[in-house]
Formats: sequence, C-alpha cells, structure tokens
Amino acid sequence: MTSMQNLPERGDGSSQVRASDSNREQVAAMLGEAMATGQLSHDEYSERLDDLYTAKTLGELEVLTRDLQLGQERGPAPAPGGAPFSYAPASGTERDNVVAVFGGAHRKGNWRVRRRLFGTAVFGGIELDLSEAVFESREVEIRIFAVFGGVELRVPEGVEVRSEGSGIFGGFDVRGSSH
Repeated sequence: MTSMQNLPERGDGSSQVRASDSNREQVAAMLGEAMATGQLSHDEYSERLDDLYTAKTLGELEVLTRDLQLGQERGPAPAPGGAPFSYAPASGTERDNVVAVFGGAHRKGNWRVRRRLFGTAVFGGIELDLSEAVFESREVEIRIFAVFGGVELRVPEGVEVRSEGSGIFGGFDVRGSSH
C-alpha cells in the first residue's frame, strides 16, 4: 500500500496545498493510462485509486504517480496486450451526442470517440462500431436512453466493458464482455 505518511517536501511548498477534485481527476486519468500500458497491475491500480480518493494534499497525489512514465510527449500509448485500438489523448471535456428518433444513427469506421458520449433512441436505433475508432481517453462513458428502440455497440477485442441498465419496451444486452 502506498504510504501517505512523511511525504517529502517540494521546494516550492506546494506539497501541503489542498488537492481539488480536478487534481484528483487528472491523477485518476494518469493511473488509468499507467494500468492500460502495463506499468501498474490491476491490484496496484485499485490500491492507488483508493489512496487517491483519501488524499488531501497535492503532495499525497504526487506520490501516486512519481514512479510512472506518463505524458503525451511519448506519442500515443500502446494498447494493452496489443489490442487493436488507437488511443490519442485529448484534454477537452466535450461530449458527443447521437440521436435516433423514428430512424437510425450510425457511427463506424475511423472516428474519434470522446470521453463521454450520450445517445437517445426513441422508436429508432443507434449503431456504434468502435472497432476502428480512435479513443480520446482510456475510459469512455457511453450513456444511452432508449425507448421503443435499441443500440448495437461493437468494441475492439481487449476492451473491458462495464454495463448497467434495463430496457423499456426494448432489450438491453451486452455480448462479448466478461464484465
């Protein structure tokens, strides 16, 4: 377990400055990248994430990433296990919206998947094929609202999918994921 006791003082005195939610989100993204590139095991990632959310100062956050190779100067990070997907980090927090009302909406081929994507399918369907997409973030949140409609989501091999939901006059199903 990472120790938060007896942290070294930084020369500028910022190690004792209180950490913000934004600081924690940045460190969480760094830890996710480190796990995805194989620098951290799943257990190490979970342990550091627990420490992240109990950290109070910038110094405590710094301890969590000090031993990691991070940063965009290295270029796009390799996919875990050689999985066939691309990752191009972006600092923006923009989101995408996909809407299908009495019709269909499709996203496939080489397209940029933002960190957050929201979809609405009412008497229609949405098809999201991520197999050739470029991801802006190691973690992508896709939220879909479907009534009398449905969504088909295809992800590249090696991508972990966590899903929650229920169908309203429709179906809700995730295939090909062990999670």
